[in-house]
Formats: sequence, C-alpha cells, structure tokens
Amino acid sequence: MYKTTGFLSFVLRRVTGVALVLYLLLHIWVIGSALSGPETFDTRLNFVQTDFFKVLEIALLAAVIYHAFDGIRLLLMNWFKVTDKRKNLFYAVIVVSALMVIAGGLPILLFMLEG
Repeated sequence: MYKTTGFLSFVLRRVTGVALVLYLLLHIWVIGSALSGPETFDTRLNFVQTDFFKVLEIALLAAVIYHAFDGIRLLLMNWFKVTDKRKNLFYAVIVVSALMVIAGGLPILLFMLEG
C-alpha cells in the first residue's frame, strides 16, 4: 500500500497542505506586526529575509506548485473518469512540478547568491 503512487500522492498532498498553512500563519505573524509599530514590523521582516528563508521560499514554491497540479490531477480523474491513467497523471504532475520549481526557484537561488 505505501509503495503505490496513490499513497505517495496522498502523503505529498497532505504535507504540502500543512506547509501552506504554516506559511500562512508565518505570513500573518509578520504582516500583523505592522499594527505593533514600524520597529516590530522591521524586526520581523528582517528575520524572514535571511538566506535560510530564501531557501524556504523555494520549498514554498514547490509546495504550491505540487499542491495545485495534484489538485488539478484529482479533478481530471473525478470529472473525466480516467482513473486508469492515474499513475501516468501522477508522474506527469511530478515532472511538470519539478520543471516549474526549477524555472521559478533558480532566480530566487541566484538572487540569494548574488546578495
């Protein structure tokens, strides 16, 4: 069971969903600090502008892209009843997600290395 693409898709979708919720909470924490004054906001903003968070931005990009494309894959499987193609669709999601993460993550990585 744990070796199937369906289970792997299930786990990745849950992990990326949790990652997106954690990002949302962090985002609210930073933006919400603007109400506490400019010094608090600047402190929190500087905290999330470190190189560590630049790498996490690439991970966030990967989570968003995979979660979105896997959701589209699930919609296609349910609406068009193509469950016999689910393994191929899963691999297509992985490939397209990887290509898009490389295309979007490379500029973030290069910007981080320059500055």
